[in-house]
Amino acid sequence: MNVHRRARSDEDGSSPVDAAELDAFLQENPTVQYIDCVFVDLCGAVRGKRMARADLDRVFSSGLQIPATIYFLDARGDAVDPAGRAPAAGDPLGTARPVPGTLTRVNWSQRPHGQVLMTLADATGEPCSGEPRNVLRRVVDRFADLELVPAAAAAFEFYLLDRERSKAGLPQQSAAPDASTRDAPGSNQEASHGALYEEVLTALVEAAATQRLPAVAALPSSAQGQFQVGFKDVADAVRAGDHAVFLRQVARAVARQNGIDASFMAKPFLDRAGNGMRVQIGVKHRGGKNVFDDGTREGGELMRFAIGGLQAVMAESIALFAPNVNAYRRFASSGAVPRNKKWGYGTSSANIRVPAGASNARRIEHGFAGADANPYLVMAAVLAGIHHGISHQIDPGPPFEGNAMSFVDQTLPFNIDSALLTLENGSIMREYLGRSYVDLYCATKRAELDRFRNVIPAHEYDWYM
Repeated sequence: MNVHRRARSDEDGSSPVDAAELDAFLQENPTVQYIDCVFVDLCGAVRGKRMARADLDRVFSSGLQIPATIYFLDARGDAVDPAGRAPAAGDPLGTARPVPGTLTRVNWSQRPHGQVLMTLADATGEPCSGEPRNVLRRVVDRFADLELVPAAAAAFEFYLLDRERSKAGLPQQSAAPDASTRDAPGSNQEASHGALYEEVLTALVEAAATQRLPAVAALPSSAQGQFQVGFKDVADAVRAGDHAVFLRQVARAVARQNGIDASFMAKPFLDRAGNGMRVQIGVKHRGGKNVFDDGTREGGELMRFAIGGLQAVMAESIALFAPNVNAYRRFASSGAVPRNKKWGYGTSSANIRVPAGASNARRIEHGFAGADANPYLVMAAVLAGIHHGISHQIDPGPPFEGNAMSFVDQTLPFNIDSALLTLENGSIMREYLGRSYVDLYCATKRAELDRFRNVIPAHEYDWYM
């Protein structure tokens, strides 16, 4: 699939595939009056431009003129422009075109409308190097040199919360219509507690199906008000990134529709479990054989090399897995999140693990990232580690047996400043993600940090006034 150099079919440059997709959508959805043309920025947020139905032919034939700086917004959606590349500074507009297969109806809006993912190309037709989706695409493409094809999937933890904060300004668990308090005692694993949110979770699954996302499983997680949602893996790792981005969008939209919020914040409560993102990766030879499978529980040699590569890039990757100040709170308390490079079989206490199951479905599960990280960049970092390990035949050492959470690897950066510095000074992520992209990522995050730290928090007045 090449969404940048489309087949020319007539004088206006429209693609037969794109035109057919649009025509079919409009015929199937006669009540849809507008489409959101959406972009996914550096923070993994879905940003959009709303277009009327009558303007869709132009979008699909000629595209939209958009500056590349749309991909470098901070967590609040403010333009950071760390490299001075805004249009006023001479950065030319690029042409954004729809990604084939992503035009769908959405059912979580009061008015019926559709949505399509856009991808940006520069004036020469080359993919925009600053688009996170293209960063992932570049890493995936490198597997072709090894005659390998990665498959991927993501799963998230999130909280369903009241839209109103507490008097102290803190998040609070949502009160279901049949609940007298927000924080009823008991485990979230209890069927009675999970039933309180059944309507929201059911609507989430239905909305995901409307947007043609793979089958979604939504289940209670480990803390009250916390749930987990995810997919099975798909053979196109870039499409898996699309699915992950839109799954978070769907969860938030459906929650809002029901009067509550879905929060993917990495650590909204100090005394409860944080929200993580788990990425599952399988790798096949282009002929179809699972290269991680050798018929035994241990898995094939390439699987071990892949794990060794994940260990090798761990330190450089943390700034991508934990992209903001709050994300590092997940690592602050022992016993909550593994803080090391250990790996194991069938254990949840290691960040890098090989799930139990049939050997022909052998895969690697990576659980270091927070749920609020950019899925494209997380998958790019994980796949870069796997490719690096296979290419350099890196031995991961023996698998760990026992509880890996009690070990802290002092070589890993566990605050955002040191994590950004480690990414910036590293060599492996620069090779895979692109030197300029790493520089722009770090500059954007530092600009965001400057803005974040330039606000006096309320408790500072309480303590020191």
